[in-house]
Amino acid sequence: MEVLKIATAGSVDDGKSTLIGRILYDTKSLTTDKLEAIEKTSKQKGYDYLDFSLATDGLVAEREQGITIDVAHIYFSTAKKSYIIADTPGHVEYTRNMVTGASTSQASIILIDARKGVIEQTNRHFFINNLLRIKDVVVAINKMDLVDYSEEVYNKIKADFSELMNKRDYQDQKITFIPVSALKGDNVVNKSDKMPWYKGEALLEHLEQLDKKDIYNVGTPRFPVQYVIRPKTEDFHDFRGYAGKVYGGELSVGDTILVLPSKTRSKIKDIYFYDEKYQTASRRSSVTITLENDINVSRGDMIVKEGDLPTIDKQFTANICWMDSTPLEVGSKYVLQHGVNKVLARVESINHKIHPDYSGIEKNVKGLGVNDIASVTFKFNKPLFFDQFKNHRTNGSFILIDTQNNHTVGAGFIQ
Repeated sequence: MEVLKIATAGSVDDGKSTLIGRILYDTKSLTTDKLEAIEKTSKQKGYDYLDFSLATDGLVAEREQGITIDVAHIYFSTAKKSYIIADTPGHVEYTRNMVTGASTSQASIILIDARKGVIEQTNRHFFINNLLRIKDVVVAINKMDLVDYSEEVYNKIKADFSELMNKRDYQDQKITFIPVSALKGDNVVNKSDKMPWYKGEALLEHLEQLDKKDIYNVGTPRFPVQYVIRPKTEDFHDFRGYAGKVYGGELSVGDTILVLPSKTRSKIKDIYFYDEKYQTASRRSSVTITLENDINVSRGDMIVKEGDLPTIDKQFTANICWMDSTPLEVGSKYVLQHGVNKVLARVESINHKIHPDYSGIEKNVKGLGVNDIASVTFKFNKPLFFDQFKNHRTNGSFILIDTQNNHTVGAGFIQ
């Protein structure tokens, strides 16, 4: 079954956790004991309704404060799809959590409180979706029940958000506006009769109809080798296969390929998935590839089509989100992990800091603090083969690891 990963974003009290809880409730995805716990806690708090946010806010501090702090991954399925929802915090101090949750998502839901409209935090949420090249973004205008299901309020927020869209640099996004009431269930799983002026789909209906061809970013085929398979059994004495996942495009039997970094040429002989053979490996499929001639291929090498090379260099410039309390400074050294490869990287320059509310950039920056987003140039101790993130999400992204404690301290997107 197709799996769709969705990131959520919204300011405090916009109702993200309630929306997700409502989806789980209406799709009958909550277990009996979870539902009983929600009913019991809601009564203890004196509510005359079910507090669906309790379905997702797992930390004690989250339940006490009524805010989301950690990234929670919620799983549920319908007859058409399986879903993973990354429930991310909305606070500015949790920007790194938002980036983490959205970095592997194919679609996103941005919540806006109908009473407040587009606010500064909305700019930040949309900026992160733009930065991470999320192709399908749903703007869920929530709490419509508190503004009497007003079409005028909906249209005003839609117009304000459309102005924000003019500031983005990623034009392939599809933006869908849906008026909802997470608490009452209007237009969440089922269409509401309280907003007859809205002619579109309910939120879940929209997600159900998303075609994976439209939401996955298309690039050129990249096949990082994760494992060299040499069974050395009686039946497969001379078998030599290369296992990995195809990103960005398709690879087929007969394709002329190059193995990086050696640039050795060969052709694809067979494509296996377990014991079955395939003519073509589609993007995002995990397969084993054999080549026509026996050449030197190791873990960390990359198989690409001839004439379709990535950039091969010992430096690049990237937008990074800094995630650590220890500042990033010029001259600092980190382990940079790009796919299965790790290199030692030195910070050559901090070009400018980017304000994620679309208010511009800040130059002459000495260092980066936690949650800062900036353009940074790195140099490595050996070449990497990479693409621009805007052209290839997988081969254009990386993480930074502290050499002293092995903590992940930053996430980067190659320019």
